[in-house]
Amino acid sequence: MLLKIAWRNIWRSRMRSVVVIMSIIAGVWALCFILSFSNGITSTYIENAIRDQFSHIQLHHPKFSEDKDSKFYLTDVAATLEQIRQMPETEAATARILATGMISSTRAARGVQITGVEPGPEAAVTHLDQKVVEGSYFQPERHNEILISRRTAEKLKVKLRSRVVLTFQNMDSDITAAAFRVVGLFDTGNMMLDESMVYVKGEVLKTHLLTESVHPELTTIDSTRHDFAQEIAIFLKDAKAVKTVKMELIKSHPDVLVEDYWEISPDVELYESQIKSMNGIVIAIFMLALIFGIVNTMLMAVLERYKELGMLMAIGMNKARVFRMIVLETLMLGLVAAPLGLGLGWLTVFLLQDKGIDLSAFSKGLELFGMETVIFPVLDGALYLQLSVAVLITALLASIYPARKAVRLKPVEALHKI
Repeated sequence: MLLKIAWRNIWRSRMRSVVVIMSIIAGVWALCFILSFSNGITSTYIENAIRDQFSHIQLHHPKFSEDKDSKFYLTDVAATLEQIRQMPETEAATARILATGMISSTRAARGVQITGVEPGPEAAVTHLDQKVVEGSYFQPERHNEILISRRTAEKLKVKLRSRVVLTFQNMDSDITAAAFRVVGLFDTGNMMLDESMVYVKGEVLKTHLLTESVHPELTTIDSTRHDFAQEIAIFLKDAKAVKTVKMELIKSHPDVLVEDYWEISPDVELYESQIKSMNGIVIAIFMLALIFGIVNTMLMAVLERYKELGMLMAIGMNKARVFRMIVLETLMLGLVAAPLGLGLGWLTVFLLQDKGIDLSAFSKGLELFGMETVIFPVLDGALYLQLSVAVLITALLASIYPARKAVRLKPVEALHKI
């Protein structure tokens, strides 16, 4: 009976009820859009960082992280890669030869990290072949090829087919130099990454890293095997399996440093761990603003019905029932508006998922942080549930003050109120 009375009461003043419902719908829709946009930016940044730079897991020599010296390398790389690729969680894995050095042209020079890659496996892990915007990816029949970013090409004032020289230390800490021809320019959308990385074929870089001494006893590593690498990068089918795979690799390779992307890049971990907290703060701010709107409307409804509420209390309706009636009226407004707001938010996210939101006007700023110029909104089911609960809690809290105002009425005074 009380539910029926409360339902009829909210439609006695249709305009006021519609205004409250529309305000809740607009608030929930705006919240859905803002959260999905924020999640889209964060997820895009994290996905790009994992795909382009860190992968899910990396293997190094235990001392490599101290000074990134190429003399700290992994051995039996082929066997390790085979084992990793046999793991059901692995999507792709590759070995890399790393060296820190300088790239120079006839016009300029700059410091870079030189990465020697296996063209096929590297493309499977980082999709580097898809990032080449001019020229071509590595070709099997060519040797001294190099991929540099479009930004690096501008800094060095070189173009496709130009020759550049890489200078770095070999395994015996002697300075060595090698000439390479630019075959492709890549663009990852991350300015800092693009300006700091160049790619060559791993086998070619291995040859230059090995000592060129004429005395075999001075050779740092058996040059006939070439089975070494400074880094093994692993990309998994599901990021949720990172911890499991990491523990398996630690057990099977106790002498190797196994790190996940959270350890490699603390800023990625910060983004990932703080996004839920930020979502909670945004929801709280929106709901707080919504509370004042609902309280104002429901308080006006109570004051307008002062005489009516006094009559109900005079004929026997106790204060507890009056309190519940006002609370039910407010909750019903939320129950009507919340599904409509969530549905509109879902529709907005759905329509934007294919084309995304184009932020190319801010591309220069976004590149500084390694973010895409097109953001695809993301809003998972857990957030929809969280928003639904938040709206109901907001309506409940907003109903308390008007309901308390109603139960404080004195029936005699209310009946004589004009």
